[in-house]
Amino acid sequence: MSHQTLNAQKTYLVTGAAGFIGFYLSKKLLEQGCKVIGIDNVNDYYDVKLKHTRLDLLKPYEQFTFIEGDIADKEKIMDLFATHAPDIVVNLAAQAGVRYSIENPDVYMQSNVIGFYNILEACRHYPVDHLVYASSSSVYGANKKVPFEETDFVDNPVSLYASTKKSNELMAHTYSHLYKIPATGLRFFTVYGPMGRPDMAYFGFANKYFAGEPIKIFNNGDLENDLYRDFTYIDDIVEGIERLLSTAPEGDVQHKVFNIGNNNPEKLMTFINTLEKCLGNALGKEIEFEKVFEPIKPGDVPATYASTDQLQKAVGFKPQTTIEEGLQQFANWYVDYYGVK
Repeated sequence: MSHQTLNAQKTYLVTGAAGFIGFYLSKKLLEQGCKVIGIDNVNDYYDVKLKHTRLDLLKPYEQFTFIEGDIADKEKIMDLFATHAPDIVVNLAAQAGVRYSIENPDVYMQSNVIGFYNILEACRHYPVDHLVYASSSSVYGANKKVPFEETDFVDNPVSLYASTKKSNELMAHTYSHLYKIPATGLRFFTVYGPMGRPDMAYFGFANKYFAGEPIKIFNNGDLENDLYRDFTYIDDIVEGIERLLSTAPEGDVQHKVFNIGNNNPEKLMTFINTLEKCLGNALGKEIEFEKVFEPIKPGDVPATYASTDQLQKAVGFKPQTTIEEGLQQFANWYVDYYGVK
């Protein structure tokens, strides 16, 4: 893998551009003078206002073109590729969330399987320099061995969401093999930060606190054997992706999969206590969440912990942001955005 800097002459297609990671990546590309085509169906899985807030921050950039549409709409995707001829595609559009996939499986098949298939077909008919796509740490299922390594066996997903992401990796591998599409899959580990996803635990905890409700913690109250999560700050994720964009896989196998995480898991309770402290700092007073302990939810895994050696070897990437720094950035944004000071 050869690593160059971003090429501002190239056109980047970012699917899920109104989403959390899609927004930050698009912004970073645009700041460097790149041409970005963003597509998003702006669905109401979570607060649409937040998605519009993100889009409003991208729209002033002259090099940004936004298309409201669904990647599950094959005709629309083919038209988009024919019209804009993207050089590099970053597929971040997906129906997210592990628990929601138990209640609403249809949207996962549409967006994560059909949608991704459409992207692969488009890359086949309108060849691209590099396809980077979102996989997920959830593909590791209930693997006991930590840290999770890319070479681990991942054929036992414990949620439909995880199954769709594993399917993406298999589909990308096949298309890469048959049609020589340079493709890179990224297994994201619990990404957080300002303007993040309201369905994520840390965001929900803040919402509950300001609504005067207790937070639910799904660890049975067992603090000795607490859940561990590899929390990765959004800026670190974007830097990792950015380095990879200009580093397409070469050689016989043009498909690679990387973990992109923090390599430094935190106990859930440590994370929660840090969030209390950071929200307190933002409000200028000490706060404490009211806590209710419940059993672990179906589809949840006891620990997520990324080995990031492969990514570091490929592009020299290592996350730098501590949860204290990252959660303080989130808390400051939250208090300001929702006017809860």
